[in-house]
Amino acid sequence: MIRVVFLGFGNVNYNLCNTLHKQPYVAVVQIYNRSESAVSAAFNTIPFTHKLSEIVEADVYIIGITDDAIAAFSSSLPFKNQLVVHTSGGVSMEVLSDRNRKGVFYPLQTFSKQRAVDFTEIPICVEAANPSDVVLLKKLGGYISEKVVEITSEERAKLHLAAVFVNNFVNHMYAIGHEILSENNIAFELLQPLISETSSKILGLSPSEAQTGPAKRNDQKTIEKHLHLLRDSEHLALYRQLTEAIRTKYGKKL
Repeated sequence: MIRVVFLGFGNVNYNLCNTLHKQPYVAVVQIYNRSESAVSAAFNTIPFTHKLSEIVEADVYIIGITDDAIAAFSSSLPFKNQLVVHTSGGVSMEVLSDRNRKGVFYPLQTFSKQRAVDFTEIPICVEAANPSDVVLLKKLGGYISEKVVEITSEERAKLHLAAVFVNNFVNHMYAIGHEILSENNIAFELLQPLISETSSKILGLSPSEAQTGPAKRNDQKTIEKHLHLLRDSEHLALYRQLTEAIRTKYGKKL
């Protein structure tokens, strides 16, 4: 039985807790958070505390707070020589305090408290300074995911950078598309099959092979029409930049 304490209860730890506390070989023995209101009633059987001094003993302590706060928070923990990990994609393991054994337990996915996810398909990226802790984290990850990989902080930083491009930036494009359609009383749902097919295509094709559109084929008339439609929009510069980036990648001349 692996005993786990969650330190902080944002989106990542909320979802991790939701899946780990259902596993027969894992015991979520406590949730620490500054505010009890962040903890759903679904977890009311798990002991809660908002006091660092009341944190109980566990095999793994999982920090799930904002990136900038991880270092200082890990230094404030009142115990020593325990395995303390964070869940951040972009933060080095080395920012954790030397008072405890260091590690990372990074589920590569976008999380919201309002939407449950299937962890079996989510890669779990682990790292630890102690080889035996790597074994423990792989074991913990294996209870919930079919893909657990050991990667370094440097590798994880690059993976997180790529994830920002394919998730956060792409979602911002969705938001712009939603805004354009809403302003013209057109249903965003009309784009959903396109979004679904675009995502599905790269399961069998490379992104380069899947690329289509006016910039890829250098369709100047369509591009000029779009630029005209965006002439008074804050998105005009972004459209130009993305079009130029695609043209450059695929060797199209201006």
